[in-house]
Amino acid sequence: MNSDLGAPLAARRPARSTSDVRRAVTTAVLGQILEWYDFFLYGTAAALVFGKLFFPVGSDPLTGTIAAFGGFTVGFIARPIGGVLCGHIGDRYGRKLVTMLTLFTMGTATMLMGLLPTYQQIGLAAPVLLVCLRIVQGLAAGGEWSGSILLIHENAPQSKRGALSAWSPCGAAFGFVLSTGAFLLAQNLSPDDFHSWGWRIPFLCSAALVVLGLWMRRSVGESAAYAEAQAKRRENRDNHESRATRLPVLEVLRQCPREVLTIFGLRFGEGGASYIFFAFSLAYGQFVGVKSSWILGGLTVSMLLMIPCTLFFGYLTDKVGRKPVYLAGAIAVVLVAWPYFALLGSGVYWKVMTALVLANSVTLGILEGAQPAFISEMLPVHLRFSGLGVGREISSVLGGGLSPMIATALLAHYRSATPVALYLGALGLITVIATLLARETYPKAMRIRARQEAE
Repeated sequence: MNSDLGAPLAARRPARSTSDVRRAVTTAVLGQILEWYDFFLYGTAAALVFGKLFFPVGSDPLTGTIAAFGGFTVGFIARPIGGVLCGHIGDRYGRKLVTMLTLFTMGTATMLMGLLPTYQQIGLAAPVLLVCLRIVQGLAAGGEWSGSILLIHENAPQSKRGALSAWSPCGAAFGFVLSTGAFLLAQNLSPDDFHSWGWRIPFLCSAALVVLGLWMRRSVGESAAYAEAQAKRRENRDNHESRATRLPVLEVLRQCPREVLTIFGLRFGEGGASYIFFAFSLAYGQFVGVKSSWILGGLTVSMLLMIPCTLFFGYLTDKVGRKPVYLAGAIAVVLVAWPYFALLGSGVYWKVMTALVLANSVTLGILEGAQPAFISEMLPVHLRFSGLGVGREISSVLGGGLSPMIATALLAHYRSATPVALYLGALGLITVIATLLARETYPKAMRIRARQEAE
């Protein structure tokens, strides 16, 4: 299948102005910042406070943390459902509508988390309500990533799609920085104040951020590629192609099963590794006695440094292709697995910082830079949102959603990071295999032609 299905449509498509492209990038990135600020708050709170406040199970603190990460996983289980629903809406009615819906839904759920009574106040209803709100977050997250990526990718000139699409995960990285930074500030309170009310502040701040995000997103237009695909569909309303896309999720599974499975494999290890680096690192730091402020500070710094790395490797995919860059990142996951936990568990500040920078800034920076353009180009425009929603979000459940809980369970059972390092290496190996089996979506001939057209 053609990587853009592509080139003929692209040749006829009127070029978007620089200001249109810039507006699409800006609104997508800012929306990602706000959306993933909300989503990442739960992972940070699950490692730091939710185990005690909402899941007080047993005498071992890790037991409550495992239960809290169970709620983390439930949110990921909801993501494929959200991916399917948002994919259907996005392929039938437009990318912009989905990005407005996901931002509003995510923000509302996050704000309500900050208002929830704890287990001590209302008993079992507290964790039940928390998990329900996490499910709502998962539904929104299932459509946000794909919508923001496609808003950029489908407006960008072909010669710059890798570089410009890489801005979207940078927004997610900065959203994580905001969430951890918010908890760092809240932890300046006394321990009693932090556990009684201080942890709520980052969640309640979401309300103002969502209003800002919705105001900005309403000004952006529909993506150029989608608008042209819709125009073509209207011209051929009575033919088979038009009827087939009434259920895009079924059609993408029928037409592009290999591409959807490839997207699953490419995302699986990257998602699992990222949430071990993000969420589990906090729990592991507490287990080995590393100050949580060190971990939170290291995560903040490493995620900030991840942004230039992501942009560079996105740019590099426009020069050498998507596949070799992504393969380098997948191999890096395997290579970093053992050193990461050895450095993190050392209890030495500079080693802890080195571990987090090596994992997040470099390893994930490579993968996040290459992934948006790589997997988007595997699918045709009229089925792209649905294909990403199925392949990427199902892998998010089995990879990213389960990884913190599995890693914490391994740590609780073996009281050692060795099994977790082996698990992380296995996740990376799966991604290496998937990348080797994937086709290059931006081969040399296409790169040369795109550069010539740009000149």
